[in-house]
Amino acid sequence: MKQRVGMFVGLLAMAAAALPHASAQAPEGPMSPPSGVPIQKGPAPIKLRSVLVNTPVTVRNEKGDMVHDLEESDFRVTDNGALQKITHFNLGGDPISLVVVVEMSSRIASILPQIRKSGILISQTVTGPTGEGAVVGFDDRVATLLDFTPSSDAMEKVMSGLPAGTPGTRLFDAMSKAVELLSARPEVSETELGHRRVMLVIAEAHDSGSEEKLGEVLRRAQLANITIYAVGISTMKADLKRKPEQSGPTRATPEGTFGAPPPPGTIQTPTTDDNAHAQGPSLMALAVWAVSHAKDQVTSHQLEIAAAATGGLHVSTWKDRTLEKVIDEMGGELHAQYTLTYTPGGENTDGYHEISVTVSKEKERGLKVRARPGYYLGVPES
Repeated sequence: MKQRVGMFVGLLAMAAAALPHASAQAPEGPMSPPSGVPIQKGPAPIKLRSVLVNTPVTVRNEKGDMVHDLEESDFRVTDNGALQKITHFNLGGDPISLVVVVEMSSRIASILPQIRKSGILISQTVTGPTGEGAVVGFDDRVATLLDFTPSSDAMEKVMSGLPAGTPGTRLFDAMSKAVELLSARPEVSETELGHRRVMLVIAEAHDSGSEEKLGEVLRRAQLANITIYAVGISTMKADLKRKPEQSGPTRATPEGTFGAPPPPGTIQTPTTDDNAHAQGPSLMALAVWAVSHAKDQVTSHQLEIAAAATGGLHVSTWKDRTLEKVIDEMGGELHAQYTLTYTPGGENTDGYHEISVTVSKEKERGLKVRARPGYYLGVPES
């Protein structure tokens, strides 16, 4: 046995002698490259973001009538100034996925009977025969009252049964829930026939108690290609309909009149406090500011900003514009819009991307084109 062990040790010694570097110790620390040889660095991780942009485009003539005879070649779309290739073009034909965000708070209890009657109208004029609808209600709480269904009967039943709730108005949280629901629906792309994603808000322009910020909700809505339409419910109109109460101080001026000038930079209307009116470039500037400063609080024009930021429309029901009339007009517009789809070429840089949609000079005379102003790309997560 001792002889075999001795022979084995001898063979190991001979092998070690034949390999001159075998007994050398491994160098301590990192090895330096030979002089004059460039250091080879591994490729940096590439963060690619594929962004699909769907933008509704509303075109009206000088009389305000919808224009229906334009072709794809008549439109020019730019993204941050770069001309884009339109990959999907349609006129009112893509089916709609709609979420109705409806206020149920006791603040508008006197107007709820009108809202309860709107279910069948929403199904007929907004979702249409090929679309689907869902309902999110809110007061101090947010609840999904109806999941997506093509049934007009289901929409009518849920809307007709809306209860009068608590005084709270978690508007932004309810809009966030609608974005979540819509983001899961199939959408139009270069290769897929999907749905247009639409949110219809029936509420005051007032929020209390929401955890979400409007700008953050709008960022997600823009990236999910959601168009927001808003029917502004007037608190003053609800107050005028409500039975007078004996408690509280007597007004110094009659209802509908003003005892003091409005705050600087605002227009004095019966709804200045909750639904101030802004027009033109100033409203678009507010929409861009809201999504660019998503964590800041938006204290006025909330529903108007939401509509402008996503290419939709805001209409107040004050004066002679009834809820039924407004919803009917919005449905008519939705089913007469052009839908343009593109995937931005070039680098998808962080920050705000401005969208510009114009019509060829041969046909642009007297036409008014409305489209979403842009979208915000945040820094990608690592």
